[in-house]
This record gives sequence, structure tokens and C-alpha cells, in this order.
Amino acid sequence: MMRFFVAAVVGVGCLLVSAAGLKAQPAGPMVLEDFTAKDADGFPKEWKAQHGEGKARQSYVVQLDGAQPFLAVRKADQRIYKRNISWAPKAMPVLTWRWRLKAAPAGAEPIAAVFVSLDTDLMVIPVSNKYVWSSTKAKGTTTEGGMFGASEIILRSGAQPIGEWIEERVNVYEDFKRIHQHEPADKAWGISLQGGSGVEVDFGSLTVSPH
Repeated sequence: MMRFFVAAVVGVGCLLVSAAGLKAQPAGPMVLEDFTAKDADGFPKEWKAQHGEGKARQSYVVQLDGAQPFLAVRKADQRIYKRNISWAPKAMPVLTWRWRLKAAPAGAEPIAAVFVSLDTDLMVIPVSNKYVWSSTKAKGTTTEGGMFGASEIILRSGAQPIGEWIEERVNVYEDFKRIHQHEPADKAWGISLQGGSGVEVDFGSLTVSPH
């Protein structure tokens, strides 16, 4: 009887340790957008246009690369955004996405950009960092955005390669603190995507992860 009691206690202890260990594990990647959901005209669901929605719906269209959906952006004159994402940037600081340049006129600026809005100011205007694929600016250049503009971080420079998917991976939480000198909100405001004027560029899925 005593042996059974000890074994039972040890077994329960192992279960408790295992449960504690599971709780201690960081959460896996979280998909912010995979472009599997779209409206009848191909515009991605739950996204909004910065200015005129009619024109944005012509420029931003979900397509398929084999069985893989992606967002094709053709000659956009504005960006589109997605809000109300249940994403805690401190717990999930690393943002990963893919983009692919198809064509760009000489000197197009920017080629493409991903806006990450982790907070709002006192006027409820999003506080954002803008990760840019630039045709002319040097990689690593950072420019503060001022009161109403997004701060700019150049991730990639030059209109090459053409037709090749490229994956980007950035720690948006650390970049926000470094540039804006304060902690972001507990929940992110949203994300925005932009293709440059005259540019043909594609966006793949966007995910966040602990590391």
C-alpha cells in the first residue's frame, strides 16, 4: 500500500512538472495574414484602403502561386491596412514576411513597404515604423517620421532581384523601443502594406513569433 502511495505521489509530481514545463514554453508563430480569405473581387478580407477603396481594390488582389495565395500589388497609389489584430508585440516581437518584385520603373520610391503600428499617440494616430524596400536609399538607413509620419527603416536597396521571393525577419518590438523611446501598447494597432507607384510587387504571408 505504501509503495502504491509513493508511486502515485511521484506520478502526480511528474504531471505537475510536465504541466509547468508546458506553460513555460513560448507560444508558436502566429499568422497575422495568409491571404486565404478574400472578397468576390479578390481584395483581401478585413483590409481597408487608406484613401479611395475603389481604386485600392483594383491595385491589391489576392492571387495563387500554385496552391499558395499571395497579394499581388499593381501600380498602387496608396496603402491598405488591417486593424484589430490580437497581437501582443512584447510576447511576439519578431515579424516575418515575404515579398517579390515583378517590375519597377527606374527610380521608383519606395518599391514596397510594410508599416507596423504598435501604438497610438494622444490624438489616436498610429505610431508606426515603416520597413522599406527602396530603389535608391542605403540599406540600414533609419529616418524618424516626426509627429504624423511613420519612421522609416530601409531593409533592402536596389530593384533586384526580379521574380524571386525574399523573406524578411525583423524584431519590431526592439525597433519600436529604439526609435520611439518608449514601450508600445500591450496590443498592436495594426499593419499596412504598400506598393510603390508604377511598381508590380507581391506580398506573401505575415507571421509573428517569440524569436
